[in-house]
Amino acid sequence: MEKKLKQHPSNLVKIVLFGPESTGKTTLSVQLSAHYKTACVPEFSRAYLQEKWDETKKVCEIKDIIPIANGQMKLENKLAKEANKLLICDTDLLETKVYSEAYYDGFVDKELEKYALENQYDLYLLTYIDTPWEADDLRDRPTQREEMFMAFKHTLDKYKKPYILLKGDKKTRFHQAVKEIDQLLKK
Repeated sequence: MEKKLKQHPSNLVKIVLFGPESTGKTTLSVQLSAHYKTACVPEFSRAYLQEKWDETKKVCEIKDIIPIANGQMKLENKLAKEANKLLICDTDLLETKVYSEAYYDGFVDKELEKYALENQYDLYLLTYIDTPWEADDLRDRPTQREEMFMAFKHTLDKYKKPYILLKGDKKTRFHQAVKEIDQLLKK
């Protein structure tokens, strides 16, 4: 499993959309990848868990965490080869770690934790909970948005990850993200 969770080396600037569900991460990641004409790594867990729900009406279980992590890194490593100077990631293993801790009483697989902390990104875009909640088959914590947001923020602070907080409407968030990414690309 170890190799499956390891990020392949690259010279790309890597950006991660990070935060609780229904905070606009996917929308923004697609906008940014279009703006910069580069690859966007989708959230693997969405397709994986939607398929599981459609087939069994079951939600994420602890046994799904490693297959989700493996699928996420496989997508990231594949799309990094197609990216143009910049890679936009709709999520990463650190986000998977936060969800594992939140949903499974603090449990995190040791290999997941190792690579969630070792894999490197240039900037995390932490999305705030000031967007309307959009229910779907998979989202399940509309009343715990503040608690989940704090878990994500605490994780970035704890591990000293570079991040900015994005608040406001889609246009405001997009312009703030572009400003920060442009600065990174100039370096």
